[in-house]
Amino acid sequence: MPPQGGRVPGRGERGGSVAADGILRRQAQRESAARTYARSLPIVPVRARGLTIEGADGRRYLDCLSGAGTLALGHNHPVVLEAVRGVLDSGAPLHVLDLATPVKDAFTTELFTNLPPALAADARIQFCGPAGTDAVEAALKLVRTATGRSGLLAFTGAYHGMTAGALDASGGAPDVRVTRLPYPHDFRCPFGVGGAEGAELAARWTENLLDDPKGGVPAPAGLIVEPVQGEGGVIPAPDAWLRRMREITTARAIPLIADEVQTGVGRTGAFWGVDHAGVVPDVMVLSKAIGGSLPLAVIVYRAGLDVWAPGAHAGTFRGNQLAMAAGTATLAFVRENRLAERAAVLGERMLTALRGLAAGHPCMGDVRGRGLMIGVELVDPESGAAAPALAAAVRQECLDRGLIVELGGRHGAVVRLLPPLTLTDEQAAAVLDRLADAIPAAARRTH
Repeated sequence: MPPQGGRVPGRGERGGSVAADGILRRQAQRESAARTYARSLPIVPVRARGLTIEGADGRRYLDCLSGAGTLALGHNHPVVLEAVRGVLDSGAPLHVLDLATPVKDAFTTELFTNLPPALAADARIQFCGPAGTDAVEAALKLVRTATGRSGLLAFTGAYHGMTAGALDASGGAPDVRVTRLPYPHDFRCPFGVGGAEGAELAARWTENLLDDPKGGVPAPAGLIVEPVQGEGGVIPAPDAWLRRMREITTARAIPLIADEVQTGVGRTGAFWGVDHAGVVPDVMVLSKAIGGSLPLAVIVYRAGLDVWAPGAHAGTFRGNQLAMAAGTATLAFVRENRLAERAAVLGERMLTALRGLAAGHPCMGDVRGRGLMIGVELVDPESGAAAPALAAAVRQECLDRGLIVELGGRHGAVVRLLPPLTLTDEQAAAVLDRLADAIPAAARRTH
């Protein structure tokens, strides 16, 4: 498929559109009200390769959602398909619970090769249920078991998944049972100053709260942090602040948990988000890209925390052989082809272009990100308030132009770009062109 999106000639567009409409109608009738992406992206994908999705209606789309960051190599990358076919053709079992297999051994070896060396030298791995949120649950359970404490430290704006414990640690928890700490935010700094000063105030707040005997903070079993808040609005943690969090937790014997579900495997311009700051966490939560587009989730942690009993965290689908094979191929391809470094260079180029665009469009309040994890916060040009309706209009205008993006942030006002790490210069230009066209069109439509 060509990378540019648009119409697919000779596919019987009218008939395809009718079939797609029927599928979408039946989905709306049968699926739960909890469905999400299907509401804002009413397309029916039938083929995909790399950045490009082909819909049943004959249209092609540039996919900058990438399975919410799952598709590090884009859709149906040849090395992933080859790895999956290799397992299928070998006659190997596809389901083995947590038994040892050559496929699992190869995955674990490749994963450990790419971990921060100081962690890999003394690490254990727990295979969890296939979703990242189960790995978060496992991480929380692990540190509570290892420390004998029940409290948990998390951050405003965080998102860690949709199961009960993960939701408790996320920023939108309605029934707070977790101590919430300020996360640095240049554009909407909770202290009103931003920059290094705002980050320092956030760190000092954390330190004082933990040491205050009247602070009302239960003894924490762990602190969980995203190196870049994704759903929170694409907010990178300052390197110096993240190092302070490591110092604060180490001094108080609090395990540091890095949620790398979305930031891992080269997404931010380093293999892991924590690598930018040179921080080695006690626990890493990994999912999305590590499965090479198939469901897989693990936690990796210091051996000293490995105190739980057999079966303390279990699940029927911990032995996904196809995902492990696809994940091994993906991890190796990212490492061998230096795609993290490529993401850093291309991401900075895209951020620079978007900031140039923002200079002429006051509705683009902030452009931020790291590597190929990019966010544009839409605002009311007069008040500076978040503009969710405008962001939704931009998403629709993008879709009309053959570009798939999604929204995030506190009010759903941040347009997010998560293209595959295999993005070419030509494709990046096409993405930026469509977005640059969509933003003023949306602004006209909403005013």
